[in-house]
Amino acid sequence: IRDWSVTVVQTCALPISSPNIFPYFCKNIFPMLIIDSPSNNAYFNIASEEYLLGRFPTEDIFLLYVNAPSIIVGKFQNTLAEINLDYVREEEIKVVRRMSGGGAVYHDLGNLNFSFHTLLADHDFGDFSQFTQPVLSLLNHLGVPAVLEGRNDLLVDGKKFSGNAKLAKNGKMIQHGTILLNSEMEVLGDALKANPLKFIDKATKSNRARVTNLIHYLPEGTTTEQLKNLLTDEIIRNNPGAQRYELTTDDIAGIEKLMHEKYETWDWNFGFSPNYSFQKAIKVPAGFIEVHLDVVKGTIEKAKIFGDFFAAKPIEELEDLLIGHRHAEEELRSVLENVDLTDYFGKVKVDEVLTVFK
Repeated sequence: IRDWSVTVVQTCALPISSPNIFPYFCKNIFPMLIIDSPSNNAYFNIASEEYLLGRFPTEDIFLLYVNAPSIIVGKFQNTLAEINLDYVREEEIKVVRRMSGGGAVYHDLGNLNFSFHTLLADHDFGDFSQFTQPVLSLLNHLGVPAVLEGRNDLLVDGKKFSGNAKLAKNGKMIQHGTILLNSEMEVLGDALKANPLKFIDKATKSNRARVTNLIHYLPEGTTTEQLKNLLTDEIIRNNPGAQRYELTTDDIAGIEKLMHEKYETWDWNFGFSPNYSFQKAIKVPAGFIEVHLDVVKGTIEKAKIFGDFFAAKPIEELEDLLIGHRHAEEELRSVLENVDLTDYFGKVKVDEVLTVFK
């Protein structure tokens, strides 16, 4: 017995061929829950997807959320190789690793995110069409010539406006996607402009497809809130018995706990990255400095420094000091600030040397 009021619906058999019927949820005796996140915090919203798997182990869910500027990286990606770290920090853009695979995407208030949760056994994990169909149906009805192309991308006039990803966990499946309505494209490009020469790894790489905003195809002034309401109406219209569900105080507390313990942490967002080799070279007044690092689970295991600088002490001493530390700016800064760098590089500043590690 659930602690929320429901109207039990019967199982059903609807014709899958009908173009306007989406019988995704017919096998469940509970109605689908429609949840509109109250937060624009990417840490909270990505955490909510995992929380809801445990909170509703059998129910079908349609979750909608809008994030403030953030980058969401795939579970198997090397975060540092996907983002422009300096730009992201300057602009205070959150970086969050999600549970599903695929590539990195940029979110802001002009981007609507949708997430379907359902029983894994009832669906084909490899089929993305079933849960992108409501989006396509709505947009086509509004006169937007949107189509599903390839495995998991929604395009209009050959340009991508929606990427979709999946995961399976605890007997349930989540398929979630983005809808670019009016995102800041310049920020998107700058935030995801990583230097491919810095990293050598086997992590999943993002495919930088040509992207576009749907605002060019919808009435001027259309907002994410309006698009959210239209999509919600589309889901309700095609899922009799669907009910809106507001996160309770306990739900929010549970999501925030998971957010603090996992989704806000460096270990999850950066340290979880696959093993990689990092290399970068810079020119400073003291000379040329080149760094090579082998990084395992975010921690430096090997370090080698080359260059034409003049060192009063063996550079191997500094290399040894780096081993065992996280490949993170704050931690490396604390290492460099506690040694006399002039012994290794001549007249340099900490910020100058730190640049070669990021």
